[in-house]
Amino acid sequence: MIMDLEVILFAIYKERLKTNSIIVQLPESSTVEQLVNKLKNDYPQLADPETNIVVAVNSEYSEYNLKLNATDEICLIPPVSGG
Repeated sequence: MIMDLEVILFAIYKERLKTNSIIVQLPESSTVEQLVNKLKNDYPQLADPETNIVVAVNSEYSEYNLKLNATDEICLIPPVSGG
């Protein structure tokens, strides 16, 4: 089965895709890593290929091996800059 995942975007990711959120379709039990790979493939303007995209699932920073559920709240955390 395929699940629809809503991915909420902030800051630079929101600016680059010109939207607050996107829907991504992935097979059930897909991981955060599979989500990130699909995002980089489908939206190359999102981040450089070597950029490590930080993902929060249900308000917690997540590991790339975490399995996703259709009910998860998924957010892309923008890179921190400053000095």
